[in-house]
Amino acid sequence: MNEISVSQISELKYLDLLAKQVVEGFITGMHKSPFHGFSVEFAEHKLYNKGESTRHIDWKLFAKTGKLYTKRYEEETNLRCHIIVDNSASMHYPDIKNPNIKNLNKISFSAIAAAALTEILKRQRDAVGLSVYSDKYDYYAPEKGSERHRRMLLTELSNMISKKSTAKTDTYKFLHQIAENIHRRSLIFLFTDMFQVDKDKEELFEALRHLKYNKHELVLFHTYDGNLEYNFDFDNKPKKFVDVETGESINLFAENVKESYKELIDNYFQDLKMTCMKYKIDYIPVDIHQGFEQILISYLISRKKML
Repeated sequence: MNEISVSQISELKYLDLLAKQVVEGFITGMHKSPFHGFSVEFAEHKLYNKGESTRHIDWKLFAKTGKLYTKRYEEETNLRCHIIVDNSASMHYPDIKNPNIKNLNKISFSAIAAAALTEILKRQRDAVGLSVYSDKYDYYAPEKGSERHRRMLLTELSNMISKKSTAKTDTYKFLHQIAENIHRRSLIFLFTDMFQVDKDKEELFEALRHLKYNKHELVLFHTYDGNLEYNFDFDNKPKKFVDVETGESINLFAENVKESYKELIDNYFQDLKMTCMKYKIDYIPVDIHQGFEQILISYLISRKKML
């Protein structure tokens, strides 16, 4: 496909298109992967059983697959899913002048990943809701399965891409509020870079535990830029590093601190992983340069646990 700028992606029709392409590419790849055993036979079709009426056979699908499937028209919801996106200033890093689908910052990646999840959930007849937070609880939509509802969520996801945030965040505070809004057992996906410098880690994890209340299944997508934020891959020229949320800055040569930085970041990731294991939270480190397959595979695994 032609490369599409983030300003174009922010238009609803492009985000919808990208979501469908991500999901279609994923489904195609599933047949060639170790995950072939997971179901990609979506709810709008079921295998034709001998003796059934041929009225609803999908002949176009038969031409492609050589198998008889019938279309399902009834509305059935198998699962409830709620997607949460951190829209604070740090999620808009890095600041990319000419971004495209192959060069995204954390918020653009998260928005497209969330849109792909809504697409695959639609195909499974699952209900989906959305919460967005920054320095306030920006947006909430309960779990529903209609096409109109999905379009509304895509509009909100598009808005996140097109409007740069400068907000700090109190992740722990808003996760508690979001947890209060999710009443029925749900699969919850949280996209955040886990940058929360002014609160004790235990407070943050207490909020994550709140999200698991009422037997919810929680998947934490720890979203980061692997090149810059994990590998600290900067040239060795003097640079000013500025915290996008606090405004604090420091001047240094990257090479002088890279080794100690890597040790600290490795320890931080390992600590997050171990703490999530302790609280039975699925922890998925998500490098935004590694594509969307990691998100959709996590969905399939989590869905299988829930049903």
